[in-house]
Amino acid sequence: MYVYLILAAVCIGVVVLVTVAAAQGRRRATVQRVEAIIDYGTRVTTPEATDLSVYLETGPSGGAVAALATWLGGLFSGRFTAFSEAEIQQQLMAAGIYTVSARTIMGYRVLTTIALPVLVIVATGLSSALSVLLVVLATFAGWILPLVVVQRRARQRIQKLDRSLPDMIDLLSVMIEAGLSFPQALRIASDRFEAPLGDELRLTLQEQTMGLGMDQALAHMGERADTPAVKSFVRAMAQGEKMGISTGQIMRNLAQEMRKHRRATAEERAQKAPVLMLFPLVFMIFPALFIVLMTPAVISLLHNLKNF
Repeated sequence: MYVYLILAAVCIGVVVLVTVAAAQGRRRATVQRVEAIIDYGTRVTTPEATDLSVYLETGPSGGAVAALATWLGGLFSGRFTAFSEAEIQQQLMAAGIYTVSARTIMGYRVLTTIALPVLVIVATGLSSALSVLLVVLATFAGWILPLVVVQRRARQRIQKLDRSLPDMIDLLSVMIEAGLSFPQALRIASDRFEAPLGDELRLTLQEQTMGLGMDQALAHMGERADTPAVKSFVRAMAQGEKMGISTGQIMRNLAQEMRKHRRATAEERAQKAPVLMLFPLVFMIFPALFIVLMTPAVISLLHNLKNF
């Protein structure tokens, strides 16, 4: 009974905190706008990491939950060294999530670490050792779940990039040999391919349009998509530009190497398939098969024993 009262008080306190901070944020935002109009061009204001009301008013898109997560991430980001902001930001870039910061992901981890154990406590209580174990497991799952989701999305996106990159290189080589320049061929290829490769090509072209060199824009593409295939493509293009080698021939050789690598990867996965199938066979399929085959014989044996 006391546990439920404590949980209810904590939930009410969090709701009151968010409501008061949001109300103060609206009033403070109005004051800041008036001061910005008065002092236009003389100063620039930036939100502090410890001010929740500013985040609730000017935080990222996603509402109060995303703003609260960003605020919590600002508080806890410097206190955990297992995953730095740079590593989380690199994983977000690999996943194609450019509108969410590393601090927001850290805040979501803190929120899920608090929310999941509370839900387990409300659902089961702390009346047994099993409930305590479930709370511990929920705490661990809440801490790693947001990062696992980001890593899984990044892995799937990188696999799509690797699968579609040889076709893109073949298309580029054909267009370059037909007389188009590399930026023009890259622009046409960005319209022909869907996400994620098309998005990466358009972002590279946008950086090149904004003043970066093509080598730098391709290097940024290699940093966003940290895969051996993309890095080989970027390195080959950089070497071709520096040494004056035919870009079309480089791309043809690169596409052949990528296809060989993809075939070797598929053969490796095919060789691992029997080992991976062993566990479902032993623990799931074989027991069900034994039950189906042995049940009639056991029933017949018990029936015969009763007749004696």
